[in-house]
Amino acid sequence: MTGRLYGVGLGPGDPELVTVKAARVIGAADVVAYHSARHGRSIARGIAQQYLRAGQLEEHLVYPVTTEVADHPGGYSGAMEDFYRESAERIAAHLEAGRDVALLAEGDPLFYSSYMHMHTRLTQRFGAVIIPGVTSVSAASAAIGTPLVQGEEVLSILPGTLPVDELTRRLADADAAVVMKLGRTYPRVLEALSAAGRLQDTFYVERASTDGQRVLPAEDVDGSTVPYFSLVMMPGGHAPAAQNGTVAVVGLGPGDIQWMTPQSRRELAAATDLIGYGPYLDRIPASAGQVRHPSDNTDEAARARLACTLAEQGRAVAVVSSGDPGVFAMATAVLEEAKQWPGVPVRVIPAMTAAQAVASRIGAPLGHDYAVISLSDRLKPWDIIETRLRAAAAADLVLAIYNPASKTRRWQVGAMRDLLLEHREPGTPVVLGRDVGGPTEAVTVVRLDELDPEVVDMRTMVIVGSSQTQWYTDSAGADRVFTPRNYPQES
Repeated sequence: MTGRLYGVGLGPGDPELVTVKAARVIGAADVVAYHSARHGRSIARGIAQQYLRAGQLEEHLVYPVTTEVADHPGGYSGAMEDFYRESAERIAAHLEAGRDVALLAEGDPLFYSSYMHMHTRLTQRFGAVIIPGVTSVSAASAAIGTPLVQGEEVLSILPGTLPVDELTRRLADADAAVVMKLGRTYPRVLEALSAAGRLQDTFYVERASTDGQRVLPAEDVDGSTVPYFSLVMMPGGHAPAAQNGTVAVVGLGPGDIQWMTPQSRRELAAATDLIGYGPYLDRIPASAGQVRHPSDNTDEAARARLACTLAEQGRAVAVVSSGDPGVFAMATAVLEEAKQWPGVPVRVIPAMTAAQAVASRIGAPLGHDYAVISLSDRLKPWDIIETRLRAAAAADLVLAIYNPASKTRRWQVGAMRDLLLEHREPGTPVVLGRDVGGPTEAVTVVRLDELDPEVVDMRTMVIVGSSQTQWYTDSAGADRVFTPRNYPQES
């Protein structure tokens, strides 16, 4: 009968944070195994020492290298592969002899732990039981005495070995974050925190829960003295907030909450006041203390005026737009109004456009040059729209048509179709995307000469192909539309 492997989590360093179950398993095991560097001092054994009993066998697994430089023919990776293979065979010999083995791991065995290398090699032949441990993340959070995450905030756990650009992006997007695997990576982690604008929010915690514990502001730490057993913590609730007395015009994207950017979410969370069309505000989760100012979808100037008025009173205002705020949306109205309010700064927060969303659902109809035109003649006369449609059609541009129709504007789509047929083949594909990203999403493709104005409303985005746009049915029976990036050369 073979023995059983136990992956025993010891917690972050304080022997009193070893769980009752872990202590019992360590004391009962026939063999206790642990890792150390070549100096031979095992942190894991030191934590577990008081739980060991006389007569137990010990397997001391000594890493052959502690940096990524090795004399091994296979380099660092080859040296470590041989080490884990040989270590697994040493433990396997005990298990085959019927001995239970407690393989010790600092923190939790399945959380950035060397135990995992043994687990994947040994569990193909032997049964294993994992004894979870208190992680260094929990210990460090207790050390700084600050909630790590609250409410619906999301915690990101990141290795400091990531490239600086990738680490910067993830930190900028995070509600709260912990960066592990420090040591020599610390200068790069500081660079990423600074670039993400999060350095002042971050704590450095070294050897959490032990007698050597240190807690400092991350920016005050000498990077040359940072040990591997340390981490940085960026607690939630400290996302960069809009300063009082500002207006942010925030894009919500086309409808699917997954398309809203982290920057937009942070701006909305930081605002004291939200202004916008009622259904757009309904897409934003309620936040305690925020004041909402819903309105209908007509008087943009009044919304812009209210935003500037509130900002002048010291409020942090977010004006919301569906899609991108700079594309037929609120950014223009706010900036125009803000000319009369010199003390009110305005920021525009970009987002995915409706044209991008609809195009993605059907393929790549915007793969080449295209023009974006609004069919609404509420703010510009129809003769201007007609002139621009003719120019874009004559230039053989794909057309992304916003605001094609409403309850009171019904004839413009038909007029556009007839005008475009003077320049396009009747079979030109026309994509109709309605409520894309919303609960009633529908995307269809029709021929230009069969475009029915009655199926188009204000929630529909229309994309009209060029002479080069192609339309086919894929193997699953779905319509696919794309415009090649190359264009035929004139002979």
